[in-house]
Amino acid sequence: MRRIRPRRSPAVPLLALTWAGGAVVLWLWWRNTPAVPATLGDWLVHAGRITGLLAAYVIALVVAQMARVPALERRVGSDRVARWHAMSGRYALSLVIAHVALTLYGYALQSDTGVVRQTVTVVTEYPDMVEATAGTVGLLLVGLVSAGAVRRRMRYEIWYYLHLLTYAAVYLAFWHQLTTGNEFIGDDATARITWYALYGTAGVLVLWYRVLTPVRLNLKHRMRVESVVREAPGIVSVLIRGQRLHRLGAEPGHFFRWRFLTPGLRWTANPYSLSAPPRPDLLRITVKAVGGHSAALAALKPGTRVWAEGPYGAMTAARRSRGKVLLLAGGAGITPLRALFETLPGGPGDLTLLYRARTPEELALRDELEAIADARGAQLLYMVNGPDGRRPTITARTLRRILPDVARHDVYVCGPPGLAEESYAALREAGVPDRRIHHESFEF
Repeated sequence: MRRIRPRRSPAVPLLALTWAGGAVVLWLWWRNTPAVPATLGDWLVHAGRITGLLAAYVIALVVAQMARVPALERRVGSDRVARWHAMSGRYALSLVIAHVALTLYGYALQSDTGVVRQTVTVVTEYPDMVEATAGTVGLLLVGLVSAGAVRRRMRYEIWYYLHLLTYAAVYLAFWHQLTTGNEFIGDDATARITWYALYGTAGVLVLWYRVLTPVRLNLKHRMRVESVVREAPGIVSVLIRGQRLHRLGAEPGHFFRWRFLTPGLRWTANPYSLSAPPRPDLLRITVKAVGGHSAALAALKPGTRVWAEGPYGAMTAARRSRGKVLLLAGGAGITPLRALFETLPGGPGDLTLLYRARTPEELALRDELEAIADARGAQLLYMVNGPDGRRPTITARTLRRILPDVARHDVYVCGPPGLAEESYAALREAGVPDRRIHHESFEF
């Protein structure tokens, strides 16, 4: 299925900075290459050096993208940063494989030995190569479990903890770079300083935003489960009470990564959106049981300690550029849109919510939505399967019938991937520019 196109965001300066960093890496290789390679073996070894340097540079970017820097998560969007992370990871693995293959084959040609024998010699006799080999194996394992075909068959929790091997693999490989690379072992300290700055920055970002910031947030706000409310079959709301929650900076449309400190849940953190405007003492999430973690939330006990990271997300009122807004929800995707439905500025006729579900019983938060629509003079529409089970489709014709001026709306879309793709195609056909179609995915 065709993926919906990412929205436009302030990414051009970041991409320019990334390419500039790659150019610096190539310059480091060039300034430490005094002569043009003479033989095929020399050419291959130099190609291995270039791919190794580029691989190490991209790996540092991969680590930085895992840091959940709020400026990126909120302005660019968590889903787009995740796509950058996945794409960078694929490039890094490709470069690592090329580095290993080119270097070993080049060394084998230079020494006139077989590749297998040369591999044993390099691993056992070169400085820090055992650690580098372990790091490379770790990176390949992470790449394997991150492949779509494998990832879709794996529980999120298992994938998440295997993914943390990236940090160990990077640590093991880092020292190999400094002790074997021609760019780092000479008297000129430029390359070493550059590399320490690059990896030091990535490490500080991870330490600050993945460790210290969450610790500070949770010690300060001390969140606990207030109650659990059944909203629809398989859907519950979890009310979370805490101290001075208004200082979190959370807005309707934001999400947190939640960890509930109870047996079976304490070691996993999943993203769930706020389903109501945040209050100074209370937050609410509404969750559909689609996996082990989400299904277990129905059994949470009042008083359970909550560990949260965030807020994250770019699907907030700040994305709005027009006076009129269409909110298009499917299934549990109603949660962030319900909060926006209540809080987006506008008068009667400016706001429309289209909510699709399989049955009327699965329309979560229905009473709240109808009360908000009545109070604001907003339009609330439902699309449910017919008596024969046939699912209604969202088409450009349907959208124009509902909203003749839909092309002049901002549109927020939240729901399963199929709904997002179908809606995007219909909205574009109806004349809505992609810059005004706001969507955020929480798929891992």
